[in-house]
Amino acid sequence: MSASPCAFCRIVAGEGHAHVVLETADTLAFLDARPVFKGHTLLVPRAHVPTLPELPADALAPFLAATQRLAAAMPRALGAQGSFVAVNNVVSQSVPHLHAHVVPRTKGDGLRGFFWPRTKYADEAEAGEYAARLRGALDG
Repeated sequence: MSASPCAFCRIVAGEGHAHVVLETADTLAFLDARPVFKGHTLLVPRAHVPTLPELPADALAPFLAATQRLAAAMPRALGAQGSFVAVNNVVSQSVPHLHAHVVPRTKGDGLRGFFWPRTKYADEAEAGEYAARLRGALDG
């Protein structure tokens, strides 16, 4: 087991459970365990970086490119009309490892402002099915 106490570093190392959606040389994306809406994905840099201001300049383009790909996949994979992309820095950052939230959105979905109600997947199979749909849209 990794000596790192960071939950996201453990996932990147393959030591923590996650439904992986996208893997690149620089990033890893996986379903949020407590999604705002089903398909809510977290994108992290593989290297441990606590906040966006600390992300090295040469890592910005790969991180943003992966975020863009995920945002584009939401409508194709999930029938969403768009997506919501957010990054918290320190405040409201439940894991101190940079992560972008990419959340599928549909008009009238009830999301208002920055209050994020959370939902749950029925079971591991349902979470796996959402991850597979997103992977399929990313590959296509």
